[in-house]
Amino acid sequence: MSNRREFIAQVSFFSTAMMAGTAMAAAPMASETDPASKGLGYVADATKTDKVKYPKYAAGQVCSNCALYQGKATDAAGGCPLFAGKQVAGKGWCSAYAKKA
Repeated sequence: MSNRREFIAQVSFFSTAMMAGTAMAAAPMASETDPASKGLGYVADATKTDKVKYPKYAAGQVCSNCALYQGKATDAAGGCPLFAGKQVAGKGWCSAYAKKA
């Protein structure tokens, strides 16, 4: 998938999530087999990231220290606007990872 297509998909998911306003406490977990998850290369365990397919992955990058993660850094799972209505694993990773400032 091209970077442009990934960006458009991510913006689309982000917009949908913002409009949904779903409470994450009761939200189901994102599945690695969901189309959105596959498109973003999401894995529930960052150490299992395909480093050949996603060379921008670096050790230590996990959802819980991503700028998009909506939980506390110590939470096992939290919301992410790219996965509308679902939670991601704090130890997970996807290609939209952006280091928290």
